[in-house]
Amino acid sequence: MREMIRCLAIWLTTAMLVLLGTATARADEAATGDIKARFDYLSTHGNSNCSTAFLHSIPTTPATARLQGSCCSPMDAGRYARQIAGLKKYASFQEIPTDPYDLPAGLAKKLLAAYEQVLASAEQRAYDEAMQTSREHGPCCCECWRWHVYGGLAKILIHDHGFTGRQVAEVWNLSDGCGGTSD
Repeated sequence: MREMIRCLAIWLTTAMLVLLGTATARADEAATGDIKARFDYLSTHGNSNCSTAFLHSIPTTPATARLQGSCCSPMDAGRYARQIAGLKKYASFQEIPTDPYDLPAGLAKKLLAAYEQVLASAEQRAYDEAMQTSREHGPCCCECWRWHVYGGLAKILIHDHGFTGRQVAEVWNLSDGCGGTSD
């Protein structure tokens, strides 16, 4: 019975992601480049949450769906604008989402899979430094889907691009999708 409920929760979450992620009013279509319009859409049309069921639904979510909105607290317009502006510094890295509140599911799947990657000892030290120096002391405030997805991002950035722990912490700080006002 418990397994059936878990499967139903994953199916419902996936269905919700498909419906919200492919709607014609998607944030990227509704507000190309317009921060206020993107904020207005994403802050009222979120489909992500911190549940284990949501985390487990990502691998079966269609790549064209989008993981949208904040997880823990309402989004803040000023903070959102600062995050988007700050992430432009990393535009040349295709693995770094340009918007922490609007992730393509295909990218989330790739980053989630990378979370299981074992790092070499020097790389692990960089990862540990990111954990110690990031604002949340990790990729997110809780060990939800963002923790695993952005943890995978860190492993890719360290292993494939030679990022330091401080650089990863900066990406995590700019990519914090928990909502709220604090930078």
